Amino acid sequence: MFDSIDDWLIIAVVAGILFYGSSKIPKLAHSLGRSVGEFKKGRLEVERELKAEQAGASNPAAPSGPSH
Repeated sequence: MFDSIDDWLIIAVVAGILFYGSSKIPKLAHSLGRSVGEFKKGRLEVERELKAEQAGASNPAAPSGPSH
């Protein structure tokens, strides 16, 4: 009966309307979109930091020995 993802999506939308009311659905979608955007920004920032650390590790500074 519920073989496709479309069937489950329709059930989820109907359940959302029943639980939250039609006026709160756009607010929930907006906050979900903002959350996803913030997550993507954070992930990109971490990826940049990791790449910078890897670049720094592959190009170490010349070791400075004791000068007499």
